[in-house]
Amino acid sequence: MAKQLDYHTIREIFLRFQAADPEPKGELDHVNAYTLVVAVALSAQATDAGVNRATRDLFKVADTPQKMLDLGEEGLIEHIKTIGLYRNKAKNVIKLSKILVEDYDGIVPNSRAALQSLPGVGRKTANVVLNMWWHYPAQAVDTHIFRVGNRTGICPGKNVDAVERAIEDNIPVDFQQHAHHWLILHGRYHCKARKPMCPTCIIRDLCQFEDKTQ
Repeated sequence: MAKQLDYHTIREIFLRFQAADPEPKGELDHVNAYTLVVAVALSAQATDAGVNRATRDLFKVADTPQKMLDLGEEGLIEHIKTIGLYRNKAKNVIKLSKILVEDYDGIVPNSRAALQSLPGVGRKTANVVLNMWWHYPAQAVDTHIFRVGNRTGICPGKNVDAVERAIEDNIPVDFQQHAHHWLILHGRYHCKARKPMCPTCIIRDLCQFEDKTQ
């Protein structure tokens, strides 16, 4: 684990991220808050690209909780069976859709606690939805952010909760809205787990990773 970087270094890092990609976007396709919840719930242990392929036709017929209930668990499975853990995920999507219809009038709630009370929705999923749909600066820490944060020193921590706090505490507020997207994209396409692309990295000179590739 690298040491926590200082304010000025972190600020320079995010200025570079911002210059390279001023408006980073999440890569899960969705059409409303409900389909975003479903997409993020389906993305656990799956790629965004794989989820998008499965939901492309699904969301054409089931873009609300009631329509998902009308489709039913078996109908949902037919759409998502290419995704890992699809049976358990289908059960959760149907359960959360039922709760949304019965307890929230079919409207996705926008508090972290309410979101986390839904089956299959953990803190990371809740944070993604709060950030991407309601533009609240919640930080969804996934494996990419955990790796980048600890390699570089941007937001080191022993677990995802510690990394989330490190982001909130150390990254300047003007970068908080897009922070987790910049970090995810950097980890996904540059600071890769097995073969980090250090020679072409835009923050190479500011990163504390001791095993930089040439």
